[in-house]
Amino acid sequence: MQPMKDLENRWADLGAFIRDQRQISRTSLRKLSEMAGISNPYLSQIERGLRKPSADILQQIAKALRISAETLYVRAGILEEREGDEDVTFAVLRDAQLTEEQKQTLLRIYHSFVGETRTAAGLESDRPG
Repeated sequence: MQPMKDLENRWADLGAFIRDQRQISRTSLRKLSEMAGISNPYLSQIERGLRKPSADILQQIAKALRISAETLYVRAGILEEREGDEDVTFAVLRDAQLTEEQKQTLLRIYHSFVGETRTAAGLESDRPG
């Protein structure tokens, strides 16, 4: 019985995350549903954790919210979470067109944005270390 409860919690968490992102972007439910190409009642049910959206629907919602579809896929359990910090850090550090100071500035800005996003999404307590 526990796995079913875990799935219900996952959908409720996903819906709450979508609602939070919508509110952060100051977008109404109606406007987001229009932008994502889904019905207003369906989006409302997703936000309340009553519906399990497909990967395609999550991609449409992510595009409308201007967030990564991967973020929603991870929250929905479609994808495994991966640490993206290393990918970004590696890309910045290996860029030969940037000075060391520019690289460090970019990384500070990136980590600042990641921190803001985590705080806004209520994930700050989930950060390691």
